[in-house]
Amino acid sequence: MYYVVTGACGFIGANLVKALNERGVTDIIAVDNLEKADKFHNLTDCEIADYLDKPDFLELVEHGQLDGGIEAILHQGACSDTMETDGRYMMANNYRYSLALMDFCGEQEIPFLYASSASVYGGGSVFREQRDHEAPLNVYGYSKFLFDQIVRRRLSSADSQIAGFRYFNVYGPREQHKGRMASVAFHHFNQFRAEGKVKLFEGYAGYDNGEQRRDFVYVGDVVKVNMAFLEERVSGIYNLGTGRAQSFNELATATVNACRALEGKPAQTLAELVAAGTIEYIPFPEALKGKYQSFTQADISALRGTGYGEEFATVGQGVGEYVKWLAR
Repeated sequence: MYYVVTGACGFIGANLVKALNERGVTDIIAVDNLEKADKFHNLTDCEIADYLDKPDFLELVEHGQLDGGIEAILHQGACSDTMETDGRYMMANNYRYSLALMDFCGEQEIPFLYASSASVYGGGSVFREQRDHEAPLNVYGYSKFLFDQIVRRRLSSADSQIAGFRYFNVYGPREQHKGRMASVAFHHFNQFRAEGKVKLFEGYAGYDNGEQRRDFVYVGDVVKVNMAFLEERVSGIYNLGTGRAQSFNELATATVNACRALEGKPAQTLAELVAAGTIEYIPFPEALKGKYQSFTQADISALRGTGYGEEFATVGQGVGEYVKWLAR
């Protein structure tokens, strides 16, 4: 019996493959689209049984050639570019693809764990898994939102596990291929290494310089939640963040100090870093005004209600680990 991880060469998918390996699982079918071939690097330290390109995988599913041979599907494969404007592509890749795999898992009565997104909340200020708080602002968010609505319709009659996770701002190892869509922590690290400073937005919409806040969640914690749900077979749609909003100032300070620690230098306060020009504030872009989320914070009461009690890493803890990995 095989575990299937879609988006296996991507950021979260590759971390899930590695986590399965650490639990002794190597009978893994990795599914992805390697049009951007550099993603293969994410799996070079992982053990898998086979790799399938997405169309080939779907063909096997549709023709029944995988019937009876799959233990569970961890579905991370999607177009995650929030700037993508081809709605037909987005809906086919994110919505229809997910629907086909959920149908397969239902027929086979096997677990289906999938990636949703905090983008379903759009510009709202309440981040709770309820329909009246959901209003996506782009077609990416809508593709995730629509699939979540189908899941809600099916949960009460499902004979097997269906669990969706609304990821907030995930950062950590194996995201280098994402380019501009990589996390802020990744870009801060590279800015500091290249220029000796980190650039943040000036204040806007009532927030002081660098004080815009997000729920930054370390990918290691994302993996832990997925693995726990795979073991406990809990169903539902859940926010996956820390439940704690932290500022870009905190993130930048953590990144710079983690880099300084590697050089044997002492940590500095935000005020010291700003005074030294190590943290620099730049004008808030006109193009982002009215379209920028200045605050996100996951309500994780539903997740805690399942019995999941592990603590989530703070920005200082998670970024410290990440910087060590990036600097290898």
